[in-house]
Amino acid sequence: MTVTYTARVANARFCGFSKLLLAWKGSIYKVLYKEFLAFFAMYTAISITYRFLLVDNQKRYFEKLSIYCNHYASLIPMSFVLGFYVTLIVNRWWNQYTSIPLPDRIMCILSGGVQGGDEHGRLLRRTLMRYASLSALLILRSVSTAAFKRFPTMDHVVEAGFMTREERKKFESLHSPYNKYWIPCVWFTNLASVARCEGRIKDDNTYKLLLEELNDFRGKCSMLFHYDMISIPLVYTQVVTLAVYSFFLVCLIGRQFLDPAQGYPGHDLDLYVPIFTLLQFFFYAGWLKVAEQLINPFGEDDDDFETNWLIDRNFQVSMMAVDEMYGDLPMMERDRYWNDSNPRPPYTAATLFILRKPSFQGSTFDMAIPKEEMHFQPLEEIAENLEESAKRNHNLALFNRLLGSAPSPTGFMGGALRRTSAQLQRLTRSVSPDPSFSEAEDEEEKSLGRSVGTAGSMPSGLGLETTQSTICSCGGLISTCPPLSDVEFHNQGERDGIGEGEKMKEKESQVPKIPPPTPQASTGRRSHLPLGQVKSHFCSSNENHSVPDFFQPISDAGKVMTLKQQPTSSKAEAVCLLTVPSLEVSAFPENSERKQMLADSQWLASNGQVQCHCAGLASEVTGSGSKVKE
Repeated sequence: MTVTYTARVANARFCGFSKLLLAWKGSIYKVLYKEFLAFFAMYTAISITYRFLLVDNQKRYFEKLSIYCNHYASLIPMSFVLGFYVTLIVNRWWNQYTSIPLPDRIMCILSGGVQGGDEHGRLLRRTLMRYASLSALLILRSVSTAAFKRFPTMDHVVEAGFMTREERKKFESLHSPYNKYWIPCVWFTNLASVARCEGRIKDDNTYKLLLEELNDFRGKCSMLFHYDMISIPLVYTQVVTLAVYSFFLVCLIGRQFLDPAQGYPGHDLDLYVPIFTLLQFFFYAGWLKVAEQLINPFGEDDDDFETNWLIDRNFQVSMMAVDEMYGDLPMMERDRYWNDSNPRPPYTAATLFILRKPSFQGSTFDMAIPKEEMHFQPLEEIAENLEESAKRNHNLALFNRLLGSAPSPTGFMGGALRRTSAQLQRLTRSVSPDPSFSEAEDEEEKSLGRSVGTAGSMPSGLGLETTQSTICSCGGLISTCPPLSDVEFHNQGERDGIGEGEKMKEKESQVPKIPPPTPQASTGRRSHLPLGQVKSHFCSSNENHSVPDFFQPISDAGKVMTLKQQPTSSKAEAVCLLTVPSLEVSAFPENSERKQMLADSQWLASNGQVQCHCAGLASEVTGSGSKVKE
């Protein structure tokens, strides 16, 4: 049986393993003493020959040979080869142990799943359990020398009670060139199906669980068979064995003590007995012996698996569980701590010290925090701070978007004016919708705006319910505008019929008084572009539309944008005319009206309002449905 010393090393003490060094069964001394004595005898024979049998010339030649062998013996990688090999063997050894089939799970399911206290029910449970034990016995006698010596033939299996004579005839009638350990498992499944049809197994879940456990049991039997068939590659075992034995054969000559009178380096002493060489042989050869014992744990070594004991234990326990213990329950009664809300089993005098240890509550249970850091902070202040930061981020994002929409100085001769014309027409249709205006035309206008590039694209915030501002390339803010649903457009006929002064007075009364912008906002170059008379409408203050602090509208709604003509320079300058959401566009005035516009623009500049002058050339502008050429 396997040598067990677990209880002797349960507690680590000073020299706790010293008693284990004196054990003989299963020890390294028992395994290695023959090889150790053979090595020491060979070393002693060579040493005596060198000292007493060789002449001087022969001694000089032997000394050179010894130094040469000692120098090149270190080239053999003993630690690497043995370490990897033994690690592989130990892992394989433990996996083989976990693959030994145990009937405990099957017997519990059979005891609770196959119903019937009569003789037929008892026969079903015992036969099913015997088939499982027979399958384990057949595989163990196929891989274990100890089990095969116990059951060398099938007659011994029948005589031991694992198989009946009729079952043996059935077993031998099934011809197969392979190991037939799996046949009892098939008998198990067939008999379980009969029990399910007879109602001994009440439901399909129990039947399914029983077959799953049987398949797991059969899988372990198969793994043992494959571990026995597929070993560690022979070449690896040969390499390790040859490395160990060749190394110590070289050490027989290379580790000899030479004559100190010759003055060889490292040979100043003559101790006769190579203590460290013997220790090296003990460790390396002992390591190899460990691998030799564990490579097949189903033999008869001291540390091999006790397969015969496993066969006896499994068969006796399984039969007791499915037969004698079926339906055997002790009488239920109240336990000792029935009325105790905090039950505590008693301690003996040897374990009384455990009561003095406090119960573990967690690694942070005793953590200390200063009292000034333990007060909750008001959540209202935290929420206000978050709102302020979100508002600042929103304003900054809007400002960056407006600045990022500034056009490039190229490609504005045709694209900018066409895009502005399309925007104004779209605004006109949004206020007074035309039934003939289709979605296809809207998509065509959108594609027109995309085709000229992103330099002069409309801001994405333009909509019916949003407040917009107009800004030019000089950086000055033009105006804020109402939602598009409040925009009014007037044609030439309406301006002729209604006095201009009355309209302006009526609109000025609706405009809130807002202080003028800072002087920095009005900086920029002056240029000329006669685009028509543009009038902006202001909406009343609305809490739902937030305007950033840096947007300052013009107080006079009648003089929002008047463009002044200046001499053009030699270089063509860019034209920037972004979104003008709330505009009143009229046809281009005559010469007399143009002079009036110039005067108005000068008056607007004198009042400190923001004036936008955009340099460039204009070919044609479409406004209020009319096309005017300059």
